[in-house]
Amino acid sequence: MTANLTRRHILGLAALRGAAALGLTRIALSPAAAADRPAPAASAEYAPAVVVGSGYGAAVAALRLGEAGVKTLVLEMGRLWNAPASDGKVYCSMTAPDRRSMWFKTRTEAPLATFLWLDVINKDITPYPGVLDRVRFPNMSVYVGRGVGGGSLVNGGMAVTPSRAYFQEVLPQVDADAMYATYFPLANRMLGAATVPSAWFESTEWYKYARVSRDQAKTAGLKTVFVPNVYDFDYMQREAAGTATKSALAQEVIYGNNFGKRSLDKTYLAAALGTGNVTIRTLSRARAIRRAADGTYVLTVDRLDDTGAVVGTDEISCRSLFLGAGSLGTTELLLRARETGTLPALSPQIGRGWGGNGNVMLGRANHIWNTTGANQSTIPVMGIDDWSNATNPVFAEIAPLPAGTETWASLYLAITKNPERGTFTYDAAKDAAVLNWTGTQSAPSVTAAKSLFDRLNSANGTIYRYDLFGDTRAFAADFCYHPLGGCVLGRATDAYGRAVGYDRLYVTDGSLIPGSIGVNPFVTITALAERTMARVLAEDGVG
Repeated sequence: MTANLTRRHILGLAALRGAAALGLTRIALSPAAAADRPAPAASAEYAPAVVVGSGYGAAVAALRLGEAGVKTLVLEMGRLWNAPASDGKVYCSMTAPDRRSMWFKTRTEAPLATFLWLDVINKDITPYPGVLDRVRFPNMSVYVGRGVGGGSLVNGGMAVTPSRAYFQEVLPQVDADAMYATYFPLANRMLGAATVPSAWFESTEWYKYARVSRDQAKTAGLKTVFVPNVYDFDYMQREAAGTATKSALAQEVIYGNNFGKRSLDKTYLAAALGTGNVTIRTLSRARAIRRAADGTYVLTVDRLDDTGAVVGTDEISCRSLFLGAGSLGTTELLLRARETGTLPALSPQIGRGWGGNGNVMLGRANHIWNTTGANQSTIPVMGIDDWSNATNPVFAEIAPLPAGTETWASLYLAITKNPERGTFTYDAAKDAAVLNWTGTQSAPSVTAAKSLFDRLNSANGTIYRYDLFGDTRAFAADFCYHPLGGCVLGRATDAYGRAVGYDRLYVTDGSLIPGSIGVNPFVTITALAERTMARVLAEDGVG
């Protein structure tokens, strides 16, 4: 199997490179790979299976469908990030962002807004279908990836498996034995997760910032753990040695990594294309779903250009539809379909159970003699694990602050056990889903993070940074990187992601997880998708 997958990766990567070189929006080994019979009269195009999105759950669906011989069309609203711009790079760095950074913005919107209260982080840019989007709702905004590979293009790559006890608490209807014996190991293997070599970690200047936070946590009686990552640490060591082009060591991460990271376009999606049964269509935004009289699903799909203009609209029908557009995208598509009456039998649970995985960002000011290093790897490899705390469980990623100069600052993305859940409602005037979330609902996350970091500051004689978020807050809980819920497993779907009320309609992404999983969620999303596809392909006659 390994040799077969290796060959598929080679074929798929070649297809991606060829599409990028030619500026194509249709990526496949064969131009007609997604259409194997004439389209029904009601639609201009037909594919046995359509996958909406190309993030973690969508990528799993595409690969497993392709392996099963099902001709599959993947619709991605972002572009293919595989062709260098005029500077010779595919992606821009965090410290020198340009139009490639953000999805149709006139200014970048990084999570850190200021430094020493100075507006030196964000830059004016030309609107373009960039790789990172910040979707704003009242009291909460959500970071999402745009492009072939979804969030894998813009995250820090922390491949963390949740604690079994908390997984069972969150998803009691899922067989934990199967998940921890089969699907989590499969997901980690396919994603290429690995742990930083400990000897190199202990000696390199690039992780001094993490060692400082580890030592301070130990002083406070807190436990730190190494966490796997999908970044290639052999490549990173060559970066440090000066024998490979720098990426993680060149302030690249939230706007994409030019080298080193095993994002989905290099793993699952490359292998999917390599089956010869999968086509990816980019700059294609699925806007609406209906069901035709013959039982096929019909999607209305807008084609976008580099200005964001709709340059055409297609109707694409399929026998089996897999939604992997993320917590925001999948929930909006199904909520719109239910509320406008095109799929009226969808569950009333659609739009419920949303949470931001309790995300809170904060910084601490270290003593002048306790430097964190001018050179910092952007790829996090360690966290403070206080999840066993019965009152305020927290898992805190030790995050980089790669400014290229000494900052004496420690930065963290805390994941907390916030019981609050938001809901999405459909705004007919805007034809959009709106998240209902209040500032008060973020308060439990702040309380938990403050409890942990008050202990850390007290033990080390340090204080919070109040200059990072554009005002005087020490904690930022009004944005998240880990949107979860909206189509919760076992409520809006059955126990395997089949949408309640319809056959051959599936959800495969983070919208299945009810608001919290306790760690960075993409390994869980991937493993759940593997579980879903194994069951669906065995039982449902897909394709």
